[in-house]
Amino acid sequence: MTGLGLPAVLLLSAGQEADVTYAPALLGAVPAEAEVEAVIADKGYDSKAVVAQVEAKGAEAVIPTLKTRAVQRAIDRERYKDRNLAERFWRRAKEFRRVATRYEKTARNFLAFVHLAAIMVLLR
Repeated sequence: MTGLGLPAVLLLSAGQEADVTYAPALLGAVPAEAEVEAVIADKGYDSKAVVAQVEAKGAEAVIPTLKTRAVQRAIDRERYKDRNLAERFWRRAKEFRRVATRYEKTARNFLAFVHLAAIMVLLR
């Protein structure tokens, strides 16, 4: 997401796969010339590899640590509150029935409608 709560990259994953497996692809899809101050994500993206990749880009990883970890990473709680921008984007995108209920049978067509919904959210 950009600072305005709009998506920078949209990738489609299988529903049964963990979010963290797609983190390297998401981070790699962000253009190198884009200045990234922070990457804000939920606990589903907590992994040492993801945090290292974010810090290698020169950004702050604002990802809460799982409760099961022995060492808890300190995060900026005020900055983490900005994650609601992503949640608000998905709420607006799911106002389109084809996105909310996934009418499309193929991944290609569903991702196309997600892109279309993202454009409609941007134009509002």
